[in-house]
Amino acid sequence: MSVVTRFAPSPTGFLHIGGARTALFNWLFARHHGGRYLLRVEDTDRERSTPEAIQAILDGLRWLELDWDGDEIYQSANQARHAAIVAELLDKGLAYRCYTTPEELAEMREKARAEGRPPRYDGRWRDRDPSEAPAGVKPAIRLKAPQEGETVIRDLVQGDVRIANEQLDDMVLMRGDGTPTYMHSVVVDDHDMGVTHIIRGVDHLTNAARQTVLYQALGWDVPEFAHVPLIHGPDGAKLSKRHGALGVEAYRDMGYLPEAMRNYLLRLGWAHGDEEIIGTEQAIEWFSLESIGRSPARFDFAKLENLNGHYIREADDVRLVALILPRLAETLHRDLDEDCRDILLAGMNGLKQRAKTLVELSDNAVFYLQAPTYPLKVEKAAKLLAGDGATMVLEVAHKFGELDKWEAGALEDIVRAYAESKGLGLGKIAQPLRAALTGSNISPGIFEIMEVLGREESLARLSAARAD
Repeated sequence: MSVVTRFAPSPTGFLHIGGARTALFNWLFARHHGGRYLLRVEDTDRERSTPEAIQAILDGLRWLELDWDGDEIYQSANQARHAAIVAELLDKGLAYRCYTTPEELAEMREKARAEGRPPRYDGRWRDRDPSEAPAGVKPAIRLKAPQEGETVIRDLVQGDVRIANEQLDDMVLMRGDGTPTYMHSVVVDDHDMGVTHIIRGVDHLTNAARQTVLYQALGWDVPEFAHVPLIHGPDGAKLSKRHGALGVEAYRDMGYLPEAMRNYLLRLGWAHGDEEIIGTEQAIEWFSLESIGRSPARFDFAKLENLNGHYIREADDVRLVALILPRLAETLHRDLDEDCRDILLAGMNGLKQRAKTLVELSDNAVFYLQAPTYPLKVEKAAKLLAGDGATMVLEVAHKFGELDKWEAGALEDIVRAYAESKGLGLGKIAQPLRAALTGSNISPGIFEIMEVLGREESLARLSAARAD
């Protein structure tokens, strides 16, 4: 059997973290088995399914690099097929027309609540003669579900889940206005797309029982189900915006790399021993549904940041420069030319060692493209130039001017010799130099910075040093 999975988002909002993880698991499972991973946009809610929301989902998946096979499928385009299957069920006596009014349904629900029962349709039109239909009421079409026995969901994550059929009412397949319901459309589309494995959130587990009944009524093979636990916040509560329930595009804008997000999402509920850093190719090789836990995963921004920092340190310098250039151009309010790109590329190895996000990386790189202005904005840096700090910077700068070759090693030798002549540790000289070169008290190594900036720019910044 060739594996076919699908990700089927409803475009009524952004692609959130839970949806992104579901997409990732489907993608990994298909790639692991050499199968196909399909994308179906469930856009039957025409009022809420906006073009902007659809585009946000597609953009989010592309940013995560979760490429799907073939073109995306739009559920709304298949409504004629959904209606045809309903007609087939009616012809076979496996479905019936229901003329229950909204008021009657509300009365049923209230009565059930008053009696302590779960609200469900009471089947009043199941075996009733259609000739009794009230005038002017457009019927819904309901499935004749079995009323005895049980429905078993063979779930690859949750194990066997058994639900008494008496708990499953006759679900609506088509509304009175002629539009198919989500529960019906999903089954038809999954069958027609040849989906073999349905991997989705555990909040769909009750849907699986109803959908299994429909599969069986149609005589179709039931796909394998795998219902994945939900994601909670660090405090164990349901994930909310304060925890990180944001759109995928928000994480992109916050400076996370797609490979870091994939690695982090993979580890939310799935494990391979104690491995934390798992690259994409390794994830494809290792991924299995059996390794998904049953307990809710907990979202932790600190872990995500640390993981992202690892991937930034491992990333190609040219790529990182390309990623931060637009941010820097916006910060500096100017276009950045090839000289700027070359400076950033030369300094990137030192910059990326201490950045956890692309935003941090961009902020930390500003000094390479913009000399400090006085008074310095960073108070700790300003204090480094107070007292004898600025004087020492000017004295060392004079000695730098005598160098024939502007190299980090030669620059360091001068600073060490100067510090020794003053009876001071290297840091007592290096820190004021850092403040004058960068306007900050934190940066990559100062000798690396001076080599990247070059003789003219370095000496100009050091000569401008002053204590305010």
